[in-house]
Amino acid sequence: MRTQLDALRATLDPVQHRLIPAHVTLCREDELGALGPSDLAALVARQRIPPVTLTFGLAQPFDGHGILLPCIRGDENFHMRRDQLLAQLLPGVAARRSVPHLTLAHPRNPRASGNSLRTAQRLPVPFELTFRDLHVIEQVDAAPWRVLATIPLGEPAAPDT
Repeated sequence: MRTQLDALRATLDPVQHRLIPAHVTLCREDELGALGPSDLAALVARQRIPPVTLTFGLAQPFDGHGILLPCIRGDENFHMRRDQLLAQLLPGVAARRSVPHLTLAHPRNPRASGNSLRTAQRLPVPFELTFRDLHVIEQVDAAPWRVLATIPLGEPAAPDT
């Protein structure tokens, strides 16, 4: 299924496809503050944050020629994991709501010749993905996003030494 999603993203928005693989954003950089990848990995391991399965619905347009797949099931688990993580990062601060989705085409990029809602709606509905890792990423200017760390979800806490 991920292969089909990847091919579709390349058709709908080759620029976005080149910049970053399909993903769902769990936390943004302003929410992580100065927390480094190793600190985040230790926090995720201590919290034993499990993988999350999300089900996506029919492709929808947004902001002109942007196209996304909305999450139609599993968002409550997404919010639980997000809240669990952010409660440790921002104690006493209510996490802002984030709507899980997959961006197929981003409106900041030039409209590609293959960018159409009809093309985007070729994916089977519902479309389900399980996210088993967190990726800490960064982007500098217009370069492709770089993965700084991959953190497995659901790993048991490391024993104290």
